[in-house]
Amino acid sequence: MAKRDFYEVLGVSRDVDEATLKSAYRKLALQLHPDRNPGDAEAEEKFKEASEAYAVLSDLEKRRAYDRFGFDAVGMGGGQGGFQDFGNFGDIFGDLFGDIFGGRQGQGGRSRGRGQRGADLRYNLDISLSDVLNGTEAHIEIPKTRPCEPCNSTGARPGTQPEICPQCRGAGQVIMQQGFFRISRPCDACGGAGEIVRERCSTCRGSGRTEGMHSISVKVPPGVDDGTRLRVSGEGEAGIAGGGPGDLYVVISVEPYELFEREGQDIHCGVPIAFATAALGGTIEVPTLDGKVDLRIPEGTQSGKVMRMRGKGLPSLRSKTRGDQHVHIFVEVPTKLTKKQREVLEQFAEETGSEVSPVTRGFIDKLRDLFD
Repeated sequence: MAKRDFYEVLGVSRDVDEATLKSAYRKLALQLHPDRNPGDAEAEEKFKEASEAYAVLSDLEKRRAYDRFGFDAVGMGGGQGGFQDFGNFGDIFGDLFGDIFGGRQGQGGRSRGRGQRGADLRYNLDISLSDVLNGTEAHIEIPKTRPCEPCNSTGARPGTQPEICPQCRGAGQVIMQQGFFRISRPCDACGGAGEIVRERCSTCRGSGRTEGMHSISVKVPPGVDDGTRLRVSGEGEAGIAGGGPGDLYVVISVEPYELFEREGQDIHCGVPIAFATAALGGTIEVPTLDGKVDLRIPEGTQSGKVMRMRGKGLPSLRSKTRGDQHVHIFVEVPTKLTKKQREVLEQFAEETGSEVSPVTRGFIDKLRDLFD
C-alpha cells in the first residue's frame, strides 16, 4: 500500500508551526490509540502512520530532508513499516497517555514516592492600617510537617537503609508493551521510588516526615491590601522522603479601622464641626494615620464638603508615594439648647435672609423654575 504524504496524514499544511503540529498529532493519537480501539486493526495502522509522520515532521533536520527528497530521505522509501524512532514523543506521552498507563508522571516518571514535593500551606494574617502604612514583621506559628531527623527523611529505621527495588532495579519505572511500541510506567512494587523500605522508622512510620508546630517571621511590606498573598519559599510541608518542601502563602486581611475607610491608597474620614465653625470658619483637629493635624475650615463651609489632605493616605506596593486623605465635613446640629441659646438662634433666624443661605436660595430658585 502506497504511503500517504506526512502532512496529509496529520491534516496540516506544509508551513505548519511546531505547536500546531504537536496539537494535530495529539488529537489523532488520542483518537486512534490501540487502548481506546481494542481489536481495531485499521485504527492501529492509522495510529502507527500518524506516529511515523510526527516522528519525522517534529525533527527539524528530518523535516527538511523529507520536504526536499520525500520518503527516501528519511529511510522510508520501501513502504510502510520500519518506524523505530520514538525520541520525539517524550513530551507527549506524559500528558497524553498518563491516564491510560497509570496516571501522570513527574520528572523521571516518579509520580509518588521518593522526591515528591511537599504541599503548599496557607496562613491568614490580620493586620492594621498602621501596619499597611509602615509595614510590619509578623511572628506566626503554623502546624506543618518537617523532615524526620532520626531517619534523615529516608523512612527507614535508623541504622538501616532503603533497599533497591528488585523489580525495577532502582529505575522507578517498568517497561510496558502497548501495541507496536513500548512505554514506561511507575513501578508497582516501589511506587516509582526505586527503593523499598523493609524496616520503617518508628518516629515517622516510614513517611520520612514528622508533624509539629513551626515558628516563622514574615515581613509584610507597606502598601499591602486585602487579599494580598505573600509567598514564603520553602516554608510549606516537607517533601516526601527527601523531596523538596512546598511554599507558605500568607494571605493578608486588613482589619477595619474605627475612624477610617480605605479606598486603594486613599483613606476617607468623617469629621463633625460645630454650626458656628461652619459659618464663621476656623481650625479643627483632624485624625490621620500620622497623628492629629490642624485643618483650616473656610467661612461658610457646607455640610457634605470633602476636603483633601495630600500625602496623608497609604503607600502602594510599587511606590513609596502615598495617597491622600479625604475629610468629609458634616455640620452638627445641637440637640439641646439653653434658653439663651434658643433666643440667640431665634434672633439670628429673624435677621437672616436668603442672601446668607446660598444653597437654600439656589434650591428655591430651582423649585420656582420647575413649577412656574
